Amino acid sequence: MADLQAILDSIYTDILPRVGEGKVADYIPELAKIDPRQFGMTIVTVDGKVYRVGDADIAFSIQSISKVFMLTLALGKVGESLWKRVGREPSGSAFNSIVQLEHESGIPRNPFINAGAIAVTDVVMAGHAPREAIGELLRFVRYLADDESITIDDKVARSETQTGYRNVALANFMRAYRNLDHPVEHVLGVYFHQCALSMNCEQLARAGLFLAARGSNPMTGHSVVSPKRARRINALMLTCGHYDGSGDFAYHVGLPGKSGVGGGIFAVAPGIASIAVWSPGLNKVGNSQLGAVALEMLAARTGWSVFGD
Repeated sequence: MADLQAILDSIYTDILPRVGEGKVADYIPELAKIDPRQFGMTIVTVDGKVYRVGDADIAFSIQSISKVFMLTLALGKVGESLWKRVGREPSGSAFNSIVQLEHESGIPRNPFINAGAIAVTDVVMAGHAPREAIGELLRFVRYLADDESITIDDKVARSETQTGYRNVALANFMRAYRNLDHPVEHVLGVYFHQCALSMNCEQLARAGLFLAARGSNPMTGHSVVSPKRARRINALMLTCGHYDGSGDFAYHVGLPGKSGVGGGIFAVAPGIASIAVWSPGLNKVGNSQLGAVALEMLAARTGWSVFGD
């Protein structure tokens, strides 16, 4: 394998003059306080080697990247019947679009836009009090990353709860179409807390490694999901993981990935490695500006794009 540390170091050298580009997610007050002049990146290979650069040990709010872990839990609970309630197509609209949801009678286009993720959260809550559902996600992510120190940032969760009116509208809309089973405030309570999961690049790359390793955690040998399900989650990340910038990301980077407005991007090189990059400044569609640039550099310098080198 190429000298990954040398490649990461070269990416860092090229990115450093641009650190601070983009705009932090100022519509969530706690995220508006984050210093945009930060950049970290970690690669964890399926044979357990870890490569890191920059601010890779600083915890950040993973936001929508949590949707990947909730989707995995929901599929574990209800299997393919999940797709009766959520679609699998790219949205082509903003991640919080209400117009699209109305047009499609309360069935969200995919599990990674906000409405879809709220429906997925509702599925995971079956048989649980909200606090138990949050606990289940936290245990799952800690288990995947083999790290009990991962926490939920209560300040961020509170900040989102106080300002998330658009998500309240989406949830009420779906409830009106009978696509939410639990009270809106309970579902959103879980949703805002899942988005407030706080992880650093290494923890995130470790937690997602099962998606690079045919559904198993190569560190423990434990199966997390079947190889088929891992492949399908990766397919959804490739086509829908970056809101209405998903096609652009596939074009430039060519890896399954999921972004979050906290500035993180999680990406998968199937059979090879999982990657987490963090830089808080976002581009106009809500994805980390320098994170996407760094992943494009990584794909080019390693030949890891799923479409060939």
